[in-house]
Amino acid sequence: MGTPPKKSFLASLWDAILSLFAVKKPAPPPQPAPVPVQPVPVSLEPAAIVTRKVLMVIFDPVLNPATGLKLSQHMNWHKADDLAAGFLADILETSNGLARYQIVQRMEVNEFPRKADGFQYTAESYLNVMRRQEQPHQPDLVDYNNMLQKFNILQRVATNEIDEVWLFAFPFAGFYESTMGGSGAFWCNSGPLPGTSHCPRRFIIMGFSYERGVGEMLEAFNHRVESIMEQVYRPTQGEANMWKRFIRYDLSHPGKAECGNVHFAPNSTKDYEWGNPRLVNSYCDDWANYPNFKGLSRQVNAQEWGNGDPRQYHRWWLRHIPKFGGRLNNIANNWWQYMLDVNRVSV
Repeated sequence: MGTPPKKSFLASLWDAILSLFAVKKPAPPPQPAPVPVQPVPVSLEPAAIVTRKVLMVIFDPVLNPATGLKLSQHMNWHKADDLAAGFLADILETSNGLARYQIVQRMEVNEFPRKADGFQYTAESYLNVMRRQEQPHQPDLVDYNNMLQKFNILQRVATNEIDEVWLFAFPFAGFYESTMGGSGAFWCNSGPLPGTSHCPRRFIIMGFSYERGVGEMLEAFNHRVESIMEQVYRPTQGEANMWKRFIRYDLSHPGKAECGNVHFAPNSTKDYEWGNPRLVNSYCDDWANYPNFKGLSRQVNAQEWGNGDPRQYHRWWLRHIPKFGGRLNNIANNWWQYMLDVNRVSV
């Protein structure tokens, strides 16, 4: 390419004169220095996996020593081992693997447990009760103090050998569905076990019946959950009480049901009405977003939870329990850690 021709003296002078009178664009204002965005603090605490070691005691008296026939067999009731297996599987599944029970010892006892007043059924007297030929003994309550001593429960809890106890028996055995002992024990569907406050760790004794099914085991567990979560949120008032929000149902909060409670599904109008086909608005799905709710709601009825099947309803309810990392108002977003390990609950 050739060299461009130079401008003449007159052309250059003319350009200089024009530049003197040209309108100059104002210089852009100085831009402020960018302010660094402060990240919102996020708890790095993961959802805790909790493992509990269980002592499982089965009271199943032998009715006929010659044949070895046991009470459960004679009455054609469930096998305790089958019930325990179903319960373990349901807890593991509904907690997404965060709640893990281990039965570290299984004991089968050939006797009727002693009542608090010293009474003890015999095979004959108990079968007479089941035949309705005699009235059940009153008071019905089992001798928990004798149970604690018989199985050395307080010592084994104190040394972390076991964390809780499952007692399997029969109707009129006198067990609470759940009860708590140890230092700082609180209401757990029954009052704290007396004479256990010297035990440094809290523990729960569950009472199950092999005359009933896994659904009734889950109901007993869920009543335990209600007691524990009431204690967890005891200091929390108003809308900050996430537990009170979780258990809302349509009868108590019309149009604003959440997940209901153990006896009342979101659309129930009375106790145990888990098969009601009535459609109601519920925010149950939004608990999958806890604690960052999105305001999601829809119409639900008993088709969601098994059309009245107790086991399916209790499984549905447990699936909605928060199981996430982090904390809200210093309460873990994984409620399962409190439900299994009551020593994590403030008293």
